[in-house]
Amino acid sequence: MSDSRNLLRTQQFPAVLLLLAAALGLLLANLPTHGPIAAVLDFHIAVPGTGIDLSVAHWISDGLLAIFFFVVAMELQYELTRGDLSSFRKALQPAIAAAGGVLVPIIIYLVIAGGEATASGWPIPTATDIAFALGVLAVFGKGLPTAVRVFLLALAILDDIIGIIFIAVLFAHDLNWIYLVLAVVGVVAFGILSRMLPVKHSWLVIVAMVVVGVLVWALMLLSGIHATIAGVMLGLAIAQSPSMRARHVLEPWVNGGILPIFAFAAAFVVIPAVSPSELSPAFFGIAVALPVGKIIGITLFGWIALRIGKKEKAPTLTIMDLVAAGTLGGIGFTVSLLLANLAFAGDAATRDQAILGVLVGSLIALVLSGIIVTSRAAWHRRVTAASS
Repeated sequence: MSDSRNLLRTQQFPAVLLLLAAALGLLLANLPTHGPIAAVLDFHIAVPGTGIDLSVAHWISDGLLAIFFFVVAMELQYELTRGDLSSFRKALQPAIAAAGGVLVPIIIYLVIAGGEATASGWPIPTATDIAFALGVLAVFGKGLPTAVRVFLLALAILDDIIGIIFIAVLFAHDLNWIYLVLAVVGVVAFGILSRMLPVKHSWLVIVAMVVVGVLVWALMLLSGIHATIAGVMLGLAIAQSPSMRARHVLEPWVNGGILPIFAFAAAFVVIPAVSPSELSPAFFGIAVALPVGKIIGITLFGWIALRIGKKEKAPTLTIMDLVAAGTLGGIGFTVSLLLANLAFAGDAATRDQAILGVLVGSLIALVLSGIIVTSRAAWHRRVTAASS
């Protein structure tokens, strides 16, 4: 059991698991198995007396994924207070590059799919999947300098922050302020409880935290804000010592269960039997904006950041290191899949094609990043060997 948990804490294996889960979802959606699995995903489960009535697919994207965002937010908290984003100097270069990695994909998407029916999909190609990006880096990046890894990690974390803001601001609906205020009160109570650890009867405090966390999730869902934001708020509110322990406990479950289940359900879409000319502009917008937009945006803005960073004595990266980071940034996947579901929630056909666009764009970026990261790692190993 310990060996399997350790495997799920590596950077390579969870990325492979995610890819396999998405491929399986896409495959089974286009076989005779589609009907029975679709019936399960569409089956509704209600919580009596609460007004909460969600399909299995929404329990996955609104419920299970909130735990993933809880873990992400705990990592964000650490990086913002003690890690790679804890000072202006550390955050400057990746922040500028992240801005380019958001703005350029948006522009490319709107140029391709800016029509009235598909314009709402512009946030989809802005995300970077940190699990995939670091997985590719771990597999192909042996020999890359630490500065490249730190830059990519900070870039992916900033992308996560931007994606979280998009989810919270753009996809709120029929806002209920009473439920929202109660959710915030619950977050404060959660933070206070976490600071009571360790105590003699810690298990009582932990049980209370779990109960409060579930209540905050329910209140956030009923408030009209996407329920995954509850996970973000709780992850930022928890004290750092229990945060580190919680991340250690939850990481294998998130990597080995929650994310693959979400990837399977999100990728469970029927490939349309149409010619390429009949595909939605959203498909092409995302499939192009993810790999191309990220490469151009991160490389261009990262180069600008390097010029600024010289005065700050920031780590030096070459232009080709930035290109490698840009290809890795184009692997959108998890958050992009969620954004696709939210952006086109009322249009199933466009939503499915947008999801296909995420899968195609991420796959292109995955292949490109494998090639370019391998090349850069080999170059850095040669330089290191020559100078030693």
